[in-house]
Amino acid sequence: MQDPVQDSAGSVSPPASTPPADASWERKTLERLAFAALEEQRAARRWKVRIRLLWLALLAVLLWMVYREMPDSASVSTPHTALIEIRGEIAADTEASSQFLLGSLRSAFEDKGAKAVVLLINSPGGSPVQAGIINDEIHRLKKLHGKPVYAVVEETCASAAYYIAAAADRIYVDKASIVGSIGVLMDGFGFTGLMDKVGVERRLLTAGANKGFLDPFSPQNATHRAYAQEMLNEIHAQFIAVVRTGRGDRLKETPELFSGLAWSGQKAIQLGLADDFGSLDQVAREVVKAEDIIDYTQHENVASRLAKRFGAGVGESAMHLMQRAVPALR
Repeated sequence: MQDPVQDSAGSVSPPASTPPADASWERKTLERLAFAALEEQRAARRWKVRIRLLWLALLAVLLWMVYREMPDSASVSTPHTALIEIRGEIAADTEASSQFLLGSLRSAFEDKGAKAVVLLINSPGGSPVQAGIINDEIHRLKKLHGKPVYAVVEETCASAAYYIAAAADRIYVDKASIVGSIGVLMDGFGFTGLMDKVGVERRLLTAGANKGFLDPFSPQNATHRAYAQEMLNEIHAQFIAVVRTGRGDRLKETPELFSGLAWSGQKAIQLGLADDFGSLDQVAREVVKAEDIIDYTQHENVASRLAKRFGAGVGESAMHLMQRAVPALR
């Protein structure tokens, strides 16, 4: 403790005050907290930089995968057989869609090294619209480039898949392949009897007498059924015309030929739906005379799949919001 200080006048003044120990402790604590907050900000900044670098690396990998799947024009300049695979359901959102196959066909036909285009088919069918677009494009490219097109069937070439194959100059099958099914269908379910049993009432409001066309929760309407059958018959007639144009005099028409039945590859040859037995390698070697096979099939890449999933998630959220605010138009 400091002694009192006496000034020149003889008065006594109190000693100078010293900061209490508590004030020093608080200052040190505040300094530590400030340094800790600063270090936390620096760590967060470092993590942000690392995350951004990871995203850039992921983007670079995705771009590399996209460009890797593109055919290299320099590598296909020598004589070869151009291969395009048609696998699975033929529909707008699949790899066997016109979106993918038209680009594949154009790349194959435009390459001067491709001596012929081979469609390797293993598909149960699908959309007549997609099949019609692809069939028309094959005919256009054949006329434009003068290259032959051959179809090679693996397990199945039915319905819309045969619609596409009919554009080929020749169709090769295995003796046990399933070929044909030249027909059209429209399927669905009716729940009116079940609804009556459980006491559920359907409340459907429409603007337009036929807006509830083929609604599965309403009794079947004879007029609607007749209209649907007429539409199916029209599409079936288009299918038959495409097959007759593509196969010509080779067809051995019977009452069952266009009934929707499918046949083995051996029977398909007898009916004129196919020309001969043959595999991809055999056709490339003995028919095209170019054993080297280059695959032009465009596949959906990882970037597209991620984008679709992201878009689907955003779209679903948006639809939930819209459905609360506006009436459905479907």
